[in-house]
Amino acid sequence: MYIRQTKKTVKGKTYINYLLVESVATPKGPRQRTICTLGNLAPRPAEQWLKLAHKIESALAGQIELFGKPEPEVEQILEKIKQRREMQASRREKKKSPGDDQDLVRVHTNRVSVEETREAGPVHVGLEFCKRLNLEEILRQAGLDEKGRTLTLAMLMNRLIQPSSEWAMPDWFRRTALGDILEADFEGLEAFPLYRHLDRLYPQRAQIEAALVERERNLFGLDNTVYLYDLTSTYFEGQALKNDKARRGYSRDKRPDCKQVVVGLVVNREGFPVAHEIFSGNTQDCSTLEPVLELLDRRVGLEPGQTVVVDRGMASEENLQSLVKRNLFYIVAARQSERDKHLEQFEDLEGFEEPSREPSPRNQAQKKSRIRVKMRHCGAETHVLCLSEGRLEKDRAIRRKQEKRLLADVARLRQSVEKGRIKKESIINERIGRIKERYPRVARYYHLAFEANEQRLVVECDKEKMRKAEALDGSYLLKTNRTDLSAEELWSIYMLLTRAENAFRSMKSPLAERPIFHQLQHRVETHIFLCVLAYHLLVAIEKTLLDKGVHTSWATVRETLKNHQICTVVLPADGGRTLKIRQQTKPEKQHLELYQLLGVPSKIISPRRTWVSPKK
Repeated sequence: MYIRQTKKTVKGKTYINYLLVESVATPKGPRQRTICTLGNLAPRPAEQWLKLAHKIESALAGQIELFGKPEPEVEQILEKIKQRREMQASRREKKKSPGDDQDLVRVHTNRVSVEETREAGPVHVGLEFCKRLNLEEILRQAGLDEKGRTLTLAMLMNRLIQPSSEWAMPDWFRRTALGDILEADFEGLEAFPLYRHLDRLYPQRAQIEAALVERERNLFGLDNTVYLYDLTSTYFEGQALKNDKARRGYSRDKRPDCKQVVVGLVVNREGFPVAHEIFSGNTQDCSTLEPVLELLDRRVGLEPGQTVVVDRGMASEENLQSLVKRNLFYIVAARQSERDKHLEQFEDLEGFEEPSREPSPRNQAQKKSRIRVKMRHCGAETHVLCLSEGRLEKDRAIRRKQEKRLLADVARLRQSVEKGRIKKESIINERIGRIKERYPRVARYYHLAFEANEQRLVVECDKEKMRKAEALDGSYLLKTNRTDLSAEELWSIYMLLTRAENAFRSMKSPLAERPIFHQLQHRVETHIFLCVLAYHLLVAIEKTLLDKGVHTSWATVRETLKNHQICTVVLPADGGRTLKIRQQTKPEKQHLELYQLLGVPSKIISPRRTWVSPKK
């Protein structure tokens, strides 16, 4: 602390002032802070200023001189410092808002408690992405009132975070912070209003899906030159007697005992859903392409030059001609019979090239199987021959497993015939037919017959057919009417079809599309529609993370954020009253990191205070 002289010239006249100052350290270096203004008269000669400053500093620190008389100048300066500090404190009090003292409450700390703790993090992220996709406005334009929009968002959050039936949804709503964030009361909600809401939502599906696709295209800058189309099936619990589309057919869920429906889904090259359709459970794959093309044309408008990618189940000649008539390009996997015609080219490994492959976004350490491709022009079409080492091992393992089982069944049948346990020729032939039906992948390479005259079972392996099959293990053939791409580029586009498969995998596992418990057809279709809407949110969240270079799934995000909660802090105060504060817990480091990556605010709700008076 020391005394400093200052000079200031105004209109040619110089004014001198003396300040009592001290040095303070700041991030920008040492600075001087004024303690008190002494006026324009020097208290003492300049050589005594430092000594005076030290006395004042000691007095301010509470040190008392044991010897010597009090100095009037020191007492005067101390009084000025006191007045200055009182004035500064008064100014700070005046700047305070009238409510600044309202949070000063005397609390019985031994009775403080926390209640009504609710999971908030995943719900907060889901609803923030609903805002980003403008979903509430889309629902409003579809004719849903405020209550309908709230129920839709709540059901969508359940499907995204912890899928359950409509019977269980209300309890889940009450176990989460949905009510706090949406400012809705779910306390008395039952399942029946949710079923009725499905009925109101059903007619608006097409409008909502089309508007959402358009919003995503503008928000993420999505490409619309390639459409990937694939099918899956989802089965029912129960007989589904009131649903005409519930039929038995080829079950991709390995549940041939249950009725099912077939779901067709179109996604773009980034994996965002574009359109979906529900077919009867016994619908053949090849018959679904034309209706889906009509649907795409109505929803997003098909344009000449766009490319449609489908699997071999839809690669019929009629479907390819339908695509050509619409001036669309196609990339399809050819049927096995067409692949077999290229056996010699597959055996000749000359001309094959190995495409470069990026690591999987989900698993950077995953080892990729070797792929080799070779292009051949066949008239108006371009064929790409593909050899996959991983697929080779898979094909060979499946055949050997089936062959082992077939031979074991044949051995048991032969033993029964030789020991006379089965004598009727019709029964033996029936058993042979069942074996062929059970193992179709290898039965075509074996000749099975019963010679009634000699009462013996004949089993002969066609070595040439078997050799041909082994030579084609791990191979597949791609066909396209595009001529502007290399073999590597065509193969890369075809492999995008796995994004449709990923969509089905997500809808069936984390979004729990199956099994379906609804009995009415329109409710079944609305249930699947909600799963598709939830997948829109899921892929938008994961796309946002991928754009930041973070390869994290929604399941990981959900698990990480589930312990960021909203709770009520109960503070028993004097006078018998209780202050309840509804607020969020302080986000932890991992929560803040995810919120920042997703562009989501870490503040979920503002604190809500409620005073509760004692009961009389």
